[in-house]
This record gives sequence, C-alpha cells and structure tokens, in this order.
Amino acid sequence: MSIETVGDDRTPVRRRGPLAGVRVTDFCWMGVGAVATRMLADFGAEVIRIEDRKRPDLPRRLPIYKGDVRAYGDEDPNPDPNKGGLFNNYNRNKVGITLNMRSDEGREIADRLIADSGIVTENFAPGVMERWGITWDHVTGLRPDAIFARMSGYGHDGPHHGFRSYGPVIQAVCGLSFNSGLPGREPSGWGMSYMDNQAAYYNAIALLMAIYRRNATGQGMEIDVSAVEAGIGLLGPDLLDTLVNQRPSRRDDFPRGNRLEFPDAAPHGVYPAAGDDQWVAIAVTEDTEWKSLVTAMGHPAWASEDRFASMADRVAHADELDALVGAWTSEHDKHALMRELQAAGVPAGAVQNARDLVEVDPQVAARGTFFELDHPVIGPALFEGNPMTFSRTEQHTWRSAPLLGEDNTYVLRDILGMDEDEIARLAAEEII
Repeated sequence: MSIETVGDDRTPVRRRGPLAGVRVTDFCWMGVGAVATRMLADFGAEVIRIEDRKRPDLPRRLPIYKGDVRAYGDEDPNPDPNKGGLFNNYNRNKVGITLNMRSDEGREIADRLIADSGIVTENFAPGVMERWGITWDHVTGLRPDAIFARMSGYGHDGPHHGFRSYGPVIQAVCGLSFNSGLPGREPSGWGMSYMDNQAAYYNAIALLMAIYRRNATGQGMEIDVSAVEAGIGLLGPDLLDTLVNQRPSRRDDFPRGNRLEFPDAAPHGVYPAAGDDQWVAIAVTEDTEWKSLVTAMGHPAWASEDRFASMADRVAHADELDALVGAWTSEHDKHALMRELQAAGVPAGAVQNARDLVEVDPQVAARGTFFELDHPVIGPALFEGNPMTFSRTEQHTWRSAPLLGEDNTYVLRDILGMDEDEIARLAAEEII
C-alpha cells in the first residue's frame, strides 16, 4: 500500500493508480454512498466530496471519538464536525468542499463541477436531487457522456421508491433480519448498518462498469442501485429452501444459530472460552476430527458414551454435546485453544473482537490490513484497508478525511478557475 507523506501540508496531490484521471462530484453521505466512492478514491480517483456547512454529514456528528467512549446514541450536543471518527474512516483520500445547494449560485457551482468531472454520485433521500434540479436530463445536458450514480434503499421506481431508509431498515425489509437469530426467538438483526456497507460494494462495482463502458463507447449512463435488492441477493439458499422444499424461513428448528442444515456436523458452534465474553468456534464434520477433539480434551469419559458414538448420534444429542464441550472450552484461552485444535486437525477459530484484530491477529498484521494516518483534529488514527492486493498496482493513500470545507480554495481556484476575490465573496455570502 502506497502512503503519501505530506506532513502538515494536506494540499491534494496528483493521484496514482488505475483510476487516476477519473474525477467524481460526490454528494454521497453515510456508508452506503461514502464507502462506494472511498473505494474509487483509494485507487486513484479524485473524489470531490460536497457537504453543507450548516447541515454536516451524520458521521461528522456521531460521537465516535478517539479516546472519548460514548454510547452510540449519546450524541454530542455541540459536535466538532472535524472530530468524528466514522467520517474520517468513510472519507479518506477524498477532497472536501462545502456548497449551499439551497442557493442559485451554489447549484451553479455544482453544475460546473458535474460538467468538469462527468461523474456524479448521490444517496440522498428520494427527491433531494430533484429539488436541486439535478436529474438525469439535467446532468446529460451539462455533459452528454455523464455517469449519474444513484444509490438508495429501494431504487428510484416502484411503489416504495419514495421511502427513506437506513441500514437496519434495509436489513429488515430485505429478509436478513427475519432469518437471523436463534430457534424460537425473535429475529436478532444484523447490527447497525451492515447493509450500508454491503450495498456500497455494489455501488462501487456499478460505477466501475459504467466507467469501463464509457471508455469503450464514449457513452455515459444512469445507475440505480437498490440496497434492498442487494440484501435479497444474500438470501439465495433460504429462497431455494422455501421455493423447492416449501419450508418457511422461521420454524421451531430454524434459524439454526451456529448449526448446519447440511451436512451433519457436531459439535458445530461457538463455545465459551476463559475470560469475560470470550468465545471460540469449533466445527467437527468428520469422525477423524471428532477423535482428534476427544484427544485434545483428554479423553473424558462422557466422550465414549453411545450417544456420541457416531456423527448421527452426536447430531441427535447436540444440545448435551454442546454443554459438555462448552464446559471444557470455558477453561481455556480462546487463541491458545484455537492453535492447539488447529494443530490437531480440528477446524477451530477464536471469535475475535476489535482489539484482537488490531493487536493480536498475526495474519491481519502480516497483510497490513490496518494502517495509520494523521489527522489535524483527531490525531493519528487507524484505518482498515481493502481486502485485496494487486501485483501491478496498489492503494494510493495520501490523506485522512477532509476537514469541513478544507479544499474549497483548491477546487474553486485550481479546478474551476475562480480568483481569490471571488472565492472570498462566496465564503462571505455563505455560498461555500
């Protein structure tokens, strides 16, 4: 991974990578849009992140602060818009400007940027871009080969296209929440914004395909990505089970938690380890693995009982087996137990928390998954990298996220050709 050393100078640098030369006018906010354009920015695109100075992006306001632990919903009543760690993570390697899109002149500046870049992205609630006059017809009027990428919860047509959404809503509507949890219990959900990030990857792929096609044909296109449909794509096996076997998604034995539907496997689950809220995953799918596990456990008497003699027996008595295995695992460190079982040929893995990933896991460290960037307000902070490497290109990381309006002068002067007096006037009139 290439990390540009800029010291105190955060002036935008000439980008490197397969997307160098691509410029994006980016209205995206939160994860579903911002993570998509971050992917482009990581590999050389110049992403110009447009914000409203009076209405900062939600990740700027959420109290995810370095060294200041708060509950997720415990918002800072007077947040520093440059302190938010989530915004810093979502918007690295981007250029940031402020525009008052409620003003005619602000919208005119946006039009100039769209015409210059040829790519515009957004994931606002339905109707916001239309109120600003930024429609497909308007965008192609500014630049005939434009790419207009729209990312929303439900898509921009159909009876629900006007609904607003967040990650937890998408997860519920697409069916993921219904299929999550334990037998006989209420759906458990998938965390705060799982589908925000999943849909973002589809958005990034769609943008890359559109750029590729424009390079080949000279033609732009409008992109419409639905996060609900991205979530439905994760339900393939369950949809097949319902259609082919006529089995409902929720029943007394499903969701199965950590147990397999096929093939038979026992013990198969997540078991307590020594310490507070520490766990280890074990998956035994063959008799040879069972024998190795029994040896690692020291051949307890219960392991030779008839109820555990075969895989079918162990599956039939899975509850009793889980309790016995869990009593044994609870006395061992999860990482030490993982290494011992893996060495014995038993599939096992420590259930890792954030600290484990950053400070303990040797594979993650060897791959350089996390890297550090400095930030004028937050200070040095860790970022997660992309989960792929290339032999002939690399991620070009040059800066942490932009401060609010940090690059106004660079964009307006160096890209749009405005002089210093005009920029000062725009700032005084709160256009930027």
